[in-house]
Amino acid sequence: MLALDAMGGDYAPREIVLGAAAVAGPALKLSLTGNPDEIEKALAGADAGARKFIEVVEAPEVIGFDEEPAKAVRTKQNSSLVAACREVAQGRADGAVSAGNTGAMLAAAMLQLRRIPGLKRPGLCTILPTPGKPTIFIDVGANSEARPVHLQQFAIMAGIFTEEVLGVVNPSVGLVSIGEESVKGNELVLEAHALMAQSSQLNFYGNVEGRDIIRSVVDIVVTDGFTGNVCLKLMESTSSLIVEEIKRAARSSLLAKIGGALLKRRLNEFKKSIDTEEFGAAYLLGVRGLVVVCHGNSSRKAIASALLNAARASRQNLTGKLERRFARLEAVRRQ
Repeated sequence: MLALDAMGGDYAPREIVLGAAAVAGPALKLSLTGNPDEIEKALAGADAGARKFIEVVEAPEVIGFDEEPAKAVRTKQNSSLVAACREVAQGRADGAVSAGNTGAMLAAAMLQLRRIPGLKRPGLCTILPTPGKPTIFIDVGANSEARPVHLQQFAIMAGIFTEEVLGVVNPSVGLVSIGEESVKGNELVLEAHALMAQSSQLNFYGNVEGRDIIRSVVDIVVTDGFTGNVCLKLMESTSSLIVEEIKRAARSSLLAKIGGALLKRRLNEFKKSIDTEEFGAAYLLGVRGLVVVCHGNSSRKAIASALLNAARASRQNLTGKLERRFARLEAVRRQ
């Protein structure tokens, strides 16, 4: 069972609810938190067969994107977003998914679920659909400021995620900097580089530059949340622009239309390979429960993909494995 915030997102509740209905079934049961009347209205346009695998949890309040996250979470305990996290905290759901206010989702997860013992900060981790193989990118927005030990722990969490969810053995880790050399970067990067290079828990590659993030140079790319969020949004907008420009060029003349028709299959494959709706959700690693954060402008396709990916992480007990790994690290640290 996954809890889905039905009221969070630019296109809520309709797109959120229809995304849920597209994947609900015997193997994926869902609880939708929000206004029951609005949810039922949206479900009226969904497959009737999916309805029996969806339950509705009443949560009359909504946290807007313009609200201050921590204050909103404290004052709107009956909001759809907080209710989704509470379903996990109280054991009624295996994970929470929302396309609502990201800061509020982080605050609600910290309040309802708490941090994994031994972990200093949770981090938002996403899968980049880079050519050849996916790349894990952390932190993409949970921490606008970070210390070196935070980046080291982000890398360890992302390593566990990459091994367990993607099946990559001994994944390589790169640290975002302004040059490949270990002496390049600001104070945060220099100190984090030294920590990560000394860590027996990491297969540390070294520094990677911005251009390397999308070239699959390493399996995992690590940075602070401010830099990561800027990079992520730039990459997503660039990939969207490329697809739109290719379409425009293919319609520009008769010859271009003929060429576009000949390349249509390959271009469709390329578009799918960089489709952020397939992997666009981010996992909040480091709290004691599965939490997945989607883009505010998520379509039904993006919500469906996020739910399927969250279900996969739940089946593999990602949170439990993170907790056990950090418990061992904490035990070693205290010796």
